Amino acid sequence: MRNPFGVTDVPGANDAEVEQFAAAAPRRPASDDANSVNWAAGEWSSRWNGGAAAGEWKQGRARVDWRDERFYALFDWTWDGETQRGLIEARREGDDRLVGRYLNLSNPAISRPWVGLIAGDGRIDGYWTLGRLDFRR
Repeated sequence: MRNPFGVTDVPGANDAEVEQFAAAAPRRPASDDANSVNWAAGEWSSRWNGGAAAGEWKQGRARVDWRDERFYALFDWTWDGETQRGLIEARREGDDRLVGRYLNLSNPAISRPWVGLIAGDGRIDGYWTLGRLDFRR
């Protein structure tokens, strides 16, 4: 296993689909980004929108870890009364950009490219193909 959480690894974390998405994704965090207001309570938290959630934010807890230049985030959220889990594996590009893939551990058929912009020690502005997937603490 590559990830530090003992769950299924993200397949194709740096495949051609990821590279294509990363080429079109934002390159720098914006000071007025929707994630600039702190919505977390101390520990790492996650939130996402888009896709099946449309404009609604799905919020949950997160665990974040680094292995050399690899970033890993294990996170959860509640959907229809059940806890769902996801994993991101990304490589660091420069000082403030992460490029990789998201895997829905509760439904592994769902996996999408993801780009994260590091805006500080407690803020990662995340983008996936259908919306946002952010982290705060």
